[in-house]
Amino acid sequence: MNKLNVTLVKSTSGRVPTHRRTVRALGLRRVGHTVVHNATDPIKGMVKQVSYLLKVVEFDEVK
Repeated sequence: MNKLNVTLVKSTSGRVPTHRRTVRALGLRRVGHTVVHNATDPIKGMVKQVSYLLKVVEFDEVK
């Protein structure tokens, strides 16, 4: 399954409250913080909503 490496590159200060909650739901806490998620449809939708705040790299899981 594909994975997404998601990094917060811009601050959530002054952003729309729903976008702030979406970033928090992705597990991102501060600028420069990176998390890895499975590339599922709900996660992709969340990433698309706040893509202007993120850097996203998609990669294949190595077993």
